[in-house]
Parts: sequence; C-alpha cells; structure tokens
Amino acid sequence: MCPRCGRPESVCYCAALTTIETRTRIVILQHPRERGMPIGTAHMAQLCLPNASLHVGTAWDGSEVLAAACGDPERPPILLYPGEDATDILAEPPPAPVTLVVVDGTWSQAKTLVRDNPGLAALPRYAFTAPAPSNYRIRREPSAAYVSTLEALMHVLGALEGDATRFQALMAPMNAMVDAQIEAKRSASPPRVHLRKRLTPYERLPREVLEQHEDLVLVFGDANAWPVDSPQRALGDELIHWVALRPSTGETFSEVLAPRQPLAPDIPGHVGLPADALQGGVAVETMLARFAAFTRPTDIVASWGHHGLRMFQDVGGQLPGAYLDLRETARALTEGKVGPLERFAPAGGLEAPPLDVPGRRLAGILAAWRRLPPPPPQPAAEVTS
Repeated sequence: MCPRCGRPESVCYCAALTTIETRTRIVILQHPRERGMPIGTAHMAQLCLPNASLHVGTAWDGSEVLAAACGDPERPPILLYPGEDATDILAEPPPAPVTLVVVDGTWSQAKTLVRDNPGLAALPRYAFTAPAPSNYRIRREPSAAYVSTLEALMHVLGALEGDATRFQALMAPMNAMVDAQIEAKRSASPPRVHLRKRLTPYERLPREVLEQHEDLVLVFGDANAWPVDSPQRALGDELIHWVALRPSTGETFSEVLAPRQPLAPDIPGHVGLPADALQGGVAVETMLARFAAFTRPTDIVASWGHHGLRMFQDVGGQLPGAYLDLRETARALTEGKVGPLERFAPAGGLEAPPLDVPGRRLAGILAAWRRLPPPPPQPAAEVTS
C-alpha cells in the first residue's frame, strides 16, 4: 500500500499528483462514511492543494474547524452547495479571497451535513453548473450534470483565482486513478492487491477510541420536548439536563438547567428527576462555565448521535476540542443501521448498564469495544535468493 495516497501500489496515482498554490483557503468537511472510499477524490485534493484541509465528521456547528473557517476576516467563508439562494460562482465569483467550505460525500450525505448544521447552512452559498461532463466514470452520480469533489474544485478555483487553465492539472491524478480502475476491471486476472482487505471490528475502531482514551469525554443531553401532537411542539427541544463522564477516571459532570419554556408533563419521568428539581435548575451561563472547568483543551467529546450535542450548542456551548460520534462507530462495526443508545449492545453479550447515571451505558459500550481482539500479526514475507 502506498503510504501517501493509501492505494495499492499497482494503482497508486502519486506520480500524477501536482502542487498548486492558492490564495483561496479550502476547508473540506467529509462525511465519515466517505472516509474509507478508496476512489474518493477529497484526499486527492488535499494532496494537491497545500492551502486545503480535510476534516471528517458530522457535527460542525460550534466546532473549532468551522470557527476557524469563519474567523479569518481577510478570507470570509462561503459554502459550495446548491440551493435556491445560491449564486453562480462561475458567473459571479466573489471579488476578494475567500475561505471555500466544501462538503464531501454522496449527495445524500452532503444534504444531511448541511441540513443538520444550521451554522454551516447559513454561510453565503454558491453553486455552479459544470461546463463539461464529469470524467468520474467509476462512480455513478444521480445526474450527468454532477461532478466529483476534485472536479468541482477545479472549476471553482479557476473562477476564484481567475486562471482556469492552471487548475486543469488537478485532473491528472483523478484521470490516472479512473484509467487504472477501468483497466483492472477489464483485465481477465486482476492483481490480488486490487482486492480490498476486509477489516476486523478492531481495525474499524477510530484511533481516538484505541489511542486517546484518556482524552475522551462522553456527553449526554436530556431534552424538554413536547409530544409531536401537542401545540407546544412548535417550541422545539431545549436542553434541560447535561451530563458528562470521563471513562478513564470515572469523573462525572451533571447539571440540571432551569427550563426556559413550559415543562412538558412527561419529562420528569423521562429524566428521572422531580419537576421541582428541574424547575430549580441552574442558569445556562452557570452550566456552561462549570462544564468548561470540567473539560480540558485536549478533550475529545463523544456522544451517541448529534441531538444532545446540538441542544448544547443551541444554548451557546462550545466543544473544547475534537468530536467523535460513537453512533457512526457502531454503524461501521455492525455494517448496518443502529437504533437508540438504550437498545444497542455490541457483539459479545454485553449487559447494558443501567441509565441511572446517564453516560454509564455509553461507557460500557466503549469498554466493550476496547476489549475487541486486535488482528493477529501477519507473518513476515519469506525472502529467497
């Protein structure tokens, strides 16, 4: 395997890579399910563009990545994503240098990323119609008008930098990859190294789970949410209980927030606290200050999905560092859909810890994953003269 492009050496495209400097800053937000795609082009773009960065995740509002993308007054952020209010970037490119935010994934995944991150969706939006058909002949797109991430960057950077010819060199590594894939498919006996190795569950675990356990902080948020058939449902969900657990030490954090809207009648039973205890909760500012004191700059916040985290961000919460979605990890391990936290149990007969202390069950699942056996060492290749 080539350590640079991550492809088998027989189909490595590194010889076709080129380096192109840009005054545009490029921030690529990649859906986690796209990270393992061997024919993806976002990593290829990162290798070609020194001023590009690639980040994997699904929750970007309140993250350091999005904050940094929006924090450069010399290069204000714009979002490359279609919509009714999108400006044609090829016809009307911004006049000054910008930070170009690009979502990477299938169209369904990209739509989810934008929909679930209102701060991302609120950025000035630009789109374009490809002036030429895509050469990405090894992956089916929903429409012939769609192009790969690398091709999109070629067109857009050409417009932003005023030199379309210079960015045509981005196509060289993609064309090399496409040609190699097609040739391998045509071959009667494709090389064995072209076959993807099936990863063991241990190998599918994020490195944060295996190597940065001391930095993990598990978070869980309870909502004050009215039933869907209630008129008060229009008020939306609000964070009413925020808890955290540092599994490496057992330290816990728990704060009840005084409701800012009428308390739904079934919430005390759901949270496990009487109504007067909920009504007597602390102010949002107090909870945020205490949670900031609980965390460290190197912490990696982990949760089961985004709902609780999004409510935390809606009240002004900021993540101390990186973020890890353990529900996505569960999907990768099971290779299928997973339900709510309280109904999930990893293979191996794990008994679900009770939810009396929120976060304990997530810690139990995390501990079970860390007990997964690593793959056996591969025998050394035999060398003959």
